[in-house]
Amino acid sequence: MTASPPPLSLSGPVEDYLKAIYDLELVGAPASTNDIADRLAVSPASVSGMVRRLADQGLITHEPYRGVRLTGDGRCAALRTLRRHRILECYLTEVLGYPWDRVHAEAERLEHAASEELVELMASALGDPVHDPHGAPIPTRDGRVDEAALQPLAETAAGAQVRVRRVHDREPERLRYLAELGIRPGSLLRILDKAPFDGPITVWVEGATRAIGVGLAGEVFVQPE
Repeated sequence: MTASPPPLSLSGPVEDYLKAIYDLELVGAPASTNDIADRLAVSPASVSGMVRRLADQGLITHEPYRGVRLTGDGRCAALRTLRRHRILECYLTEVLGYPWDRVHAEAERLEHAASEELVELMASALGDPVHDPHGAPIPTRDGRVDEAALQPLAETAAGAQVRVRRVHDREPERLRYLAELGIRPGSLLRILDKAPFDGPITVWVEGATRAIGVGLAGEVFVQPE
């Protein structure tokens, strides 16, 4: 699906809100103001003020008690920011050797300052990557994105063999731990056992048996092999 370009230049905080709303909408429901506040670590009052501003700019629609949705312009702006962010992550890790567990925060700082021209030069130098280091899809230049249907590892049945496609990138400590286990995009896993009552999941990865808590397994997204 292709979105039309937004009609205005946006501030960094506005882009952050649009990205957060886009991410929250991926589950198929409007984003609540409380969810936005949790995602951005701001107060609900701050979210209410920004929601009014975004609605006035035609970037979202908001129905009280029913949540927030991006308009076409809002979605396009969110995807443009995501493209900058994810290409920056790729360039920082692949060219500069930046650690994958810290690159998300660095790209957050750079994405609002980097020009579209610079980001496109980076993309060309990298051969136009389609996923960032954590497996998230990179929107195309014309605003299309392939959000593949993936399953959390936590919901995968014992005995299944799966390929890791994506991991959440917001907590560096968890990313470092997953890397220590050998679990990152591209890794092949076999689910050996799932303990009851939200107990650990035992997997076979890179020739070794590893245990991963069910909470962390919910942040690892896989596809059947």
